Amino acid sequence: MKTIFSTTLIALASAALLVQGPACAATAKPAATTAAAPQLLAAQSELGFTSKQMGVPVDGRFKHFDAQLSFDPKKPEAGKVSFNIELASVSLGDPAFDGELAKPAWFDSKKLPQASFQSSAIKALGGGRFEVAGKLNIKGQARDVVVPLSLAQAGATTTASGGFVLKRLEFKIGDGEWADTSMVANDVQVKFKLAFSGVAPL
Repeated sequence: MKTIFSTTLIALASAALLVQGPACAATAKPAATTAAAPQLLAAQSELGFTSKQMGVPVDGRFKHFDAQLSFDPKKPEAGKVSFNIELASVSLGDPAFDGELAKPAWFDSKKLPQASFQSSAIKALGGGRFEVAGKLNIKGQARDVVVPLSLAQAGATTTASGGFVLKRLEFKIGDGEWADTSMVANDVQVKFKLAFSGVAPL
């Protein structure tokens, strides 16, 4: 009787170990890691513009900006990009002019320090070219824009280059006497080169 009882206990214990073994192994399995989001390489990126004053081109740039990107070149329609610009970082290369741009008639950067862009759709055009549609917000004025760009990859770096024409008066940039387009043209050519790490291969 003791032998039968002992044998039964051993059999039950072995069965329990067989059931518990795989469960323990499953809980010990490390969780799958997700791919890191692309990161803007600020030192390799540029955001500039060209306006015309009395018909003469004037180049400027923004020193500080940031971008967040979620993008798979194989599924561009699912991608998203947001962009923030510190308006006080604008520079025309002359401190006196830069101070003028901070005033309410221009960027009003003390009251409204940031401009932003949020994408609503990304469309592939082929050959590494894309169109990004979204909302551009400057000085509390939001407008729909479509931005064409090209992507190029070198090693681990993906560079988005492009530009578009901004109508400054739509964003109240240059109010009052500066609204005269014979002095400062309404069209401003915006151009950018944004370098990212962590983007999937094209």
